[in-house]
Amino acid sequence: MSESLGDAASHFTTEAGGVPAHPGRYVNIDELTATEFLPGLGFRPVLGHNAMVNFVSFAPGATAPNHVHEEEQIVIILEGELTFDVDGDVRVLRKGDVAVIPSWVPHGAWTTDGTCLEVDVFAPPRESLLKLAQAQLEAGEGGAGGEGGA
Repeated sequence: MSESLGDAASHFTTEAGGVPAHPGRYVNIDELTATEFLPGLGFRPVLGHNAMVNFVSFAPGATAPNHVHEEEQIVIILEGELTFDVDGDVRVLRKGDVAVIPSWVPHGAWTTDGTCLEVDVFAPPRESLLKLAQAQLEAGEGGAGGEGGA
């Protein structure tokens, strides 16, 4: 007998177990203004209540230097190619590849002659991106129909 790994009824329940933190909203990332934290590295964060996604574009030869942070990060490659270093384990990532970075693990990334579009998922929201994400929300770029919060 095989053990169930989950069920549709509990996954798609319609019974609320709490009160919504704020209304949902839709965001078109192409309408967000990218902010360059470093040359060739464009950030477009989207803020939720307990999580954040950041759409990151790397120009050819762009580098996100090795760094650490408290927030857990999951990186998903959408287009192009990115060389990624997770605590000394260096790999070339392509469309569909994912890197999982726990809190405080050193990591960095760079492109060579091509570009890359990737999405970073942060839980909780990345502290250093909160001001940018909040400013986009207030400017109406973060999607209509609600406000984010950390």
